[in-house]
Amino acid sequence: MSDSEAGNAYDSDVLIVGAGPAGLTAATYLRRFHRSCIVVDAGQSRARWIPESNNCPGFPHGVHGTDLLQRMRAQAETFAPHFEHARVDGMRSDGDGFLVSAGAQHWRVRCVVLATGVVDRLPVQDWVPEAIACGALRLCSICDAFEASDQRIGVYGPADTIGGHGRFLRSYSGKVTLLPTTATDGVDLSELRSAGITVLAPGGTLEFDGHRVRYVEPDGSEEIFDTVYPFLGVDTCAALAESVGARLDDNGEIEVDRRQMTSVPGLYAIGDIVSGLNQISVAVGQAAVAAACIHNALPFEPR
Repeated sequence: MSDSEAGNAYDSDVLIVGAGPAGLTAATYLRRFHRSCIVVDAGQSRARWIPESNNCPGFPHGVHGTDLLQRMRAQAETFAPHFEHARVDGMRSDGDGFLVSAGAQHWRVRCVVLATGVVDRLPVQDWVPEAIACGALRLCSICDAFEASDQRIGVYGPADTIGGHGRFLRSYSGKVTLLPTTATDGVDLSELRSAGITVLAPGGTLEFDGHRVRYVEPDGSEEIFDTVYPFLGVDTCAALAESVGARLDDNGEIEVDRRQMTSVPGLYAIGDIVSGLNQISVAVGQAAVAAACIHNALPFEPR
């Protein structure tokens, strides 16, 4: 009886969900370990939004997010993982492995690596991509607040969460203003003001003139900013991991051990979907750890 007839056949050793910096690094490592690898990607990596990253190792003059993704994919393709353009919508345990689905497509694999990252909730405006491209909107203060040093910085989001972001940005500029989307009841405004942070009236709207963003308060007053950080939260595919029994933390992020493995054996998670610092360098390191641990955990295959 063949492996297929016995129900033991696998389409691949590993299936990676997502082809951002984390997923592509994992694919490169796994193929260099001579492990078969499928990468399923919907083409929505958060890295594509980056106008220029100046803290990504190896790029002293900065690198555009799409350029970085292209370079990392070309590197991975050197070792020939199998890429599928699709969105994973289901996963379940299947014997010693997993059955993963994307629409009508299905793969049976020994291990799964979730590298989907997160999706930022952004203002619902058609000008958002243009504003991000020119730096009028920024998504990651750890990544690029240095480039906004001494500028007029707005922080847009729920009143009870943006104060911490404002305090972080005060170490870059003396002109930080909070733009609350909700009422400020219960927020210690005096503490924020003593830190040199201005707080405008809540419930205003954002407008973009092609160069800069302005905040229009409910009474019609306007403030113009060199850059605005929207902190409206993120969406993740953590529910996919939870559906097979993986534990999430209080923030809805996937819990992993030092091997990047979730509470479900054989299911790993790397990158922004995991609790911690959402940075390319961190995601790449997690990918290397996960790939090495997966290789060591899979059956030994002498050549």
